[in-house]
Amino acid sequence: MTKISHKIARQDDLRSRAVAQLKGPAAQAHVETSNALRVLFELASSPSTAPNALALLHELQVHQVEVDIQDKELRRSRVELEASLNRQVQLYDHGPVGHFSVDGNAVLRELNSTGATLLGVERDLLRGRSFESFLTSEGVSTLRRLCSRVTEGSPTAFADLHLRAALGGVDRCVHASVCRDPEGDGFLIGLMGASETKAPPAS
Repeated sequence: MTKISHKIARQDDLRSRAVAQLKGPAAQAHVETSNALRVLFELASSPSTAPNALALLHELQVHQVEVDIQDKELRRSRVELEASLNRQVQLYDHGPVGHFSVDGNAVLRELNSTGATLLGVERDLLRGRSFESFLTSEGVSTLRRLCSRVTEGSPTAFADLHLRAALGGVDRCVHASVCRDPEGDGFLIGLMGASETKAPPAS
């Protein structure tokens, strides 16, 4: 190989290495500053390759600006998503409807604050308990019928459920909706409009 051809090959190799480190789609996120500066130094050390060094330096600067812009956009998007998520959580938690997620045996998986208030138990103490334990015997039968209708293909089933009275309290009637839980094999239950159904026993 002649000196000229060797010099051209070296220049092409330097250019290829620089492009791979500074412009490659897979390498952009992992570019090492020391390697990039070394390649630029090698290019800048020769008058014949100095223009390439300047061009690549410009590309590196542009890429850095792009990364900075993307970082700012990602940070802004994250703030917006977190705000949106917090808003949705607030709507779910404090809406007028009690929401419950139960498995196929009516064991509580998740619920909102309104649901915990309806059942009269702290939210953290309800996960893992049977939802049916808060219903009258009539309410249990009604809930099972609703779940069966959903299992058989009905998108959503509606009925009134009777919540069992707490100690010294009264049974309550609530409007209930049941549908399939899209995230599993259980059901989503909505309750609202509680009203008393019988007076407490006389002392």
